[in-house]
Amino acid sequence: MKRRYLFILVAVLTLSVFGGSNITKAASQKDLDEKINELEKEHGELQNKKGDLEKDKESTKGKMDDNKDEQDNVLSEIDEIDDKLTKTRKNIDSKEKEIDTTDKKITELGDEIDKLKKEISTLKERIAKRDDLLKNRLRAIQKNGGSMKYIEVILGSKSFSDFINRSSAVNTIMDQDKTIMEEHEADKVDLEEKQVSVETKKSEVEDKKVALEDQKKELVALKEDLDGQLDKKETLMAQLEEEYDELEEYNLTLEEEQKLVDAQSDSIQKAKELAESEKKELEQLAKEKAEKEAAEKARKQSQAKSNNTSNNSGSEGKATPAETPSGGGDFIRPVGNGITSGFGHRWGRLHAGVDFGAPIGTPVKVAASGNVRTAGTMSGYGTTIMVDHYIDGKVYTTLYGHLSSTSVSSGQSVKQGQIIGHTGNTGRSTGPHLHFEIHPGGWRNPSNPMGFIN
Repeated sequence: MKRRYLFILVAVLTLSVFGGSNITKAASQKDLDEKINELEKEHGELQNKKGDLEKDKESTKGKMDDNKDEQDNVLSEIDEIDDKLTKTRKNIDSKEKEIDTTDKKITELGDEIDKLKKEISTLKERIAKRDDLLKNRLRAIQKNGGSMKYIEVILGSKSFSDFINRSSAVNTIMDQDKTIMEEHEADKVDLEEKQVSVETKKSEVEDKKVALEDQKKELVALKEDLDGQLDKKETLMAQLEEEYDELEEYNLTLEEEQKLVDAQSDSIQKAKELAESEKKELEQLAKEKAEKEAAEKARKQSQAKSNNTSNNSGSEGKATPAETPSGGGDFIRPVGNGITSGFGHRWGRLHAGVDFGAPIGTPVKVAASGNVRTAGTMSGYGTTIMVDHYIDGKVYTTLYGHLSSTSVSSGQSVKQGQIIGHTGNTGRSTGPHLHFEIHPGGWRNPSNPMGFIN
């Protein structure tokens, strides 16, 4: 947000200041009465202006307080959203870790299934071989008459010990066949259980992964929603801060206006006092003149009665006209140096005055008598003095910019030719010089100063 310069703050006020020190142009008591009435009217308008400014300041202060309250609320909401976002991000991280763990389990189960497939393949081969073995045994038994052959083996014994050996061998073969059958059946059951178990586990883990991914999607959607809310709140906060800055600047503008109005009010009061003083002076001069004329008339009458025929010049009693103090209706050069840049447009904007090239420290004289409106820093003008003048019933404001120092203060009365400061290179300046402006009719009405200087 761009901040307005103090120069603009000062320029906002377009009220004219009646400097007061050049009131002496009034030629008669009637003129002075008119000036006093006019000054009283302006003073009243300034008082009304002060009242309006005070109300505006109170209203602006209320808006600033409301803005601060709203900022506090928005900050609280932003903190709340930040907390939710922090928790949501942690939940998303947790879900992602769970998903990673589940993926690893799925991979492990996949490896286990691959291993199981190999085992199943081996088991199938064993089952197939047993099937062939059992089939061959059954075919041999059927071909040789079934169980009668076992009896022949036993009865064919040559001795009792041979009988025992033959019986044991038959039992062993029968036990082996039974074992083969039992193993065969157990392998089939184990194969079925392993297949069901692994497939069930894989299905469960895959379902869990789908559920976790759905939960993650919900958390991501929540995060995006919270991000959107946070963006809106931060945008609102930025707008509130910008609005507060503007209100603060406007409040500063009002304060500057109040200062200027106070300075103008003081200036008008001084001008009024000067006019009233001059009015009393004229009244006293008129009274003294009347008394002298009455005395002169009485003296002449006394001489006529004494029949004095001598020629009496009576020059020593002759009245002298009242001397009117002169404030100098014309403007003089503030410095004696030459012009380095004239009045007019340059670089696409108005150069509202003339520049006098002068070394730093050159004394600057006030161009006409008046009252100092401001003496201080004014943005691009640097150290600046503004003086208000009231000449021949018209208001003027002069400006002296880029100074290195000032010798006067706001509200001070100054006489034409009085040193008010010294040239410098402050503010936006390309080199030591004095920037001088004249504004007929008050501030913000710049004219070429060279049209007013002797």
